[in-house]
Amino acid sequence: MPTARAAASTDAAVLPAAAAGFTAEFLRVKALAERGVANAQHSLGFMYFNGQGIGQDYALALDWYRQAATAGLEHAQYNLGVMYQKGQGVAQDFPEAARWYQLAAEQGYAAAQYNLGWLYAKGQGIAQDSEQAMRWFSKAAEQGDAGAQNNLGMMYDTGKGVPQDFKQAIAWYRKAAEQGYARAQFNLGLRYDNGQGVPQDAGQAIAWFRKAAEQGYAPAQFNLALRFDKGEGIAQDSQKAILWYRRAAEQGHASSQFNLGLIYDNGQGVPRDDAKALACYRKAAEQGHAAAQHNVGLRHQHGQGVAADPAEAARWYLMAAEQGFPAAQYHLALLCEAGHGVAQDDGAAVAWLRRAAEQGHLRAQFDLGLRYETAQGVARDERAALAWFRRAAEQGYAAAQFKLGLLHDDDDGPAPDPLQAAAWYRQAAEQGHAQAQFALGLRHDNGQGLARDYALAHDWYLQAARQGHGRAQFNLGLMYLSGQGAPADAGQAYLWLAMAERNGAGPAAGKYLRQAAARLDAGALALLRARLALPAE
Repeated sequence: MPTARAAASTDAAVLPAAAAGFTAEFLRVKALAERGVANAQHSLGFMYFNGQGIGQDYALALDWYRQAATAGLEHAQYNLGVMYQKGQGVAQDFPEAARWYQLAAEQGYAAAQYNLGWLYAKGQGIAQDSEQAMRWFSKAAEQGDAGAQNNLGMMYDTGKGVPQDFKQAIAWYRKAAEQGYARAQFNLGLRYDNGQGVPQDAGQAIAWFRKAAEQGYAPAQFNLALRFDKGEGIAQDSQKAILWYRRAAEQGHASSQFNLGLIYDNGQGVPRDDAKALACYRKAAEQGHAAAQHNVGLRHQHGQGVAADPAEAARWYLMAAEQGFPAAQYHLALLCEAGHGVAQDDGAAVAWLRRAAEQGHLRAQFDLGLRYETAQGVARDERAALAWFRRAAEQGYAAAQFKLGLLHDDDDGPAPDPLQAAAWYRQAAEQGHAQAQFALGLRHDNGQGLARDYALAHDWYLQAARQGHGRAQFNLGLMYLSGQGAPADAGQAYLWLAMAERNGAGPAAGKYLRQAAARLDAGALALLRARLALPAE
């Protein structure tokens, strides 16, 4: 809900239209005020408040407003309430502000009705009461007050003080929006965006966001930038996205500052610039933006746009972690584990990992599983390890799927089940996990948990072998050497066995490599050795 209106109102019947002659006018008004004319007392207060025709003096403004307010002039009662609410010329006093607003509101003064509604809504100077807030906003709204109309829309939107009613919310937002009230234009755009109370319509959403954005309303500028950034409902345009992000960022809009940082980080529509990315992230981080705090931490940890400083990284990670940002919790855990920038502490590492893991952070779930498996910072517990690996695996994390396969594959493990093992290996293998591809090939090769199928074994070995998996290269070489699962091919056998030997597959690779070489003529062998960059024999 927007803040209470704070500008003092004018009395056009008493104040002159032009600056010239203000001093003479001041003297005329002062004389009338001293004779007890309430309108003149209010106008004199206004002159002192704004420094028109005389030096600005809040104390005297307060005194003259009070005299006119006591005489019952609603303009003065309202302005006196503003001064008490803002602490201008007097100590801030919300109960006193509420008292004067009430007097003006009961006389039908719309601005006072609005501000009184706001105090009831916030519970400032008066007991919080959504029904009373609704009552006073309604009275002001019916007089055409756009701020009150917007606030009524928000109350119907949220169901505060009134049954939730999206159609009523839309109706009030529209009345305020059509008067040019930026917040209402933004709120109406949001409803078209999510289809609450109106049919979902990206074009209408963007049109209302644009109206509010062009008035300088930062949240609307941010939303408009997002649409250009992602090409949602409008042609993607990085330059226009940057323009609107920048306008909002210059007003201190933290999410816009963060997104500008991402743009400089990725070089999207601008040259990549670590220093500018960091500057944008820092502005957002200093406002408490958790993702920005995390990114500032990353840059201090890795020395991007700033000298590497693990202690400073830990400080920023901690700020974001304490707000519940899981990536920061995870990275803080790694620093605690390594003792970089903070004291080494396996217990703290596990505690931060757990907080991140419980929010669904994949790497944290996987790493927590590893710690239970290896008794690092916690007592060894294979069932707990299995549970955390499963949570990460079910979200598609290939390394966790492979570990889950291994645990199910272990006859002495917490839940031996060769069928489950094969199923998890397959999920990891299909994502390109080389060890899982090898494990799946091995199961098809020996019929463990799966039907024996040499052709499938060959295919999985090949995928793992191409990623440099030494044992897969060795088994693939044997298949080509024996003609099992693939046509016999001494050249292919030699190539894969040579790579297996190079990748540490063990002495057996050398033995079978010599057998493959014996089946090749000297010319073919020389070509293969050249292809492998091996010295001539």
